[in-house]
Amino acid sequence: MEHIVIIGNGISGVSLARHIRKNSDKKITIISAETAYFFSRTALMYVYMGHMKFEHTQPYEPHFWKKNRIDLVFKKVEKVDTKDKTLLLDDNSNLSYDKLVIATGSKSNKFGWPGQDLKGVLGLYHKQDLEELEKLSNENSKAVIVGGGLIGIELAEMLATRNIPVTFLVREENFWGGVLPEGEAKLIGKHILEHHIDLRLETNLKEILSDEKGNAKAVVTESGEVIECNIVGLTVGVSPNIDFLKDSGIETKRGVLVNRFLETNIPDVYAIGDCAEQHEAIGNRRNIEAVWYTGRMMGEVLAQTLTGNKMQYNPGHWFNSAKFLDIEYQTYGWVWAKPREYENQFYWEHASGKKAIRISYHKDTNEFLGINTFGIRMRHEFFDKILTEKQSVDYVIKNLKVANFDPEFFKTHEKEITIAFNKHISISKTK
Repeated sequence: MEHIVIIGNGISGVSLARHIRKNSDKKITIISAETAYFFSRTALMYVYMGHMKFEHTQPYEPHFWKKNRIDLVFKKVEKVDTKDKTLLLDDNSNLSYDKLVIATGSKSNKFGWPGQDLKGVLGLYHKQDLEELEKLSNENSKAVIVGGGLIGIELAEMLATRNIPVTFLVREENFWGGVLPEGEAKLIGKHILEHHIDLRLETNLKEILSDEKGNAKAVVTESGEVIECNIVGLTVGVSPNIDFLKDSGIETKRGVLVNRFLETNIPDVYAIGDCAEQHEAIGNRRNIEAVWYTGRMMGEVLAQTLTGNKMQYNPGHWFNSAKFLDIEYQTYGWVWAKPREYENQFYWEHASGKKAIRISYHKDTNEFLGINTFGIRMRHEFFDKILTEKQSVDYVIKNLKVANFDPEFFKTHEKEITIAFNKHISISKTK
């Protein structure tokens, strides 16, 4: 019986295993060194905040794996031998495979700062990070977070719920300025400050200082300021977790290089999820996407290929969602932080400074290209459909009511947005 071995028990590896089992009787083994059972990584913050227990983050009961004949191995892979089709594990045992899938996800970035490996310096990616954070959190704790992305804001929110003072160091001139246009980036920056989080823009980390026991005791910024803390959150992005593939013959760049079928350069070896890197990007997407839903999709698609129905990975239109403290964010299609030469952007912000939308459209054809929404929920199906149909920006404005997904009795703003858009169009025409 063919044996499929999956390294990594995140959303990609587990989706793959479940869908292989739905379609076949093949032998399946999942290896993971992080946790014995799959858990929802995006729920880690809610465990710390006391909204749920860790076991609530595990969607499947322990008996699920046995019942579905999916073997779980709680060990670390040290080396992959693609010639003999074997894996060397950290207890010096070997495991052989017929087909191998690398789904090892990401690890938090470190950029060689002095002190970056001290106790008290952590990311927010692994269950072990959460356990470490719990140990460090007490009434005398102070935290510094380095890096202004989505994981940084999650960590800031978590610490704020325990009344731990947070200083947030962001290299750019606005929060998440590489992704958000200036209007939204400023809106979110103001919102962070209102939550008593000390946001420092255009501030770089120089080093992390140690006490006599090897614990972090302060950070030093490039301007020479010393900020005392016992928790340092490094949230400057993530990189594919692929160090163990050295000398395996599997071709890598930043991640494991794959084609549209998620195949590597070695027969019978595949890669999915955060650690997979497309040789050629799909449309405007990045070659590596550390996004939950694309990881799940890759697992589902590869399961088809491995059970006899060869299928290309096609993630469809870009979308994403997140939360900046209590402001919900959604994005559909493409809205660039700095507009492309073919792109016009319309921005509306509510007087409260808590709601905003930005719509991107083609300046020559008026085709709708994308939308960012803050504090207003929109329907995924609506935008997926109109992006496929290449509808005009006017169509979107006329149908904002249809697109809106806010709960009943929420105040709606379509009228106000339409008036602002018409004003924007008449100004654009006079330019």
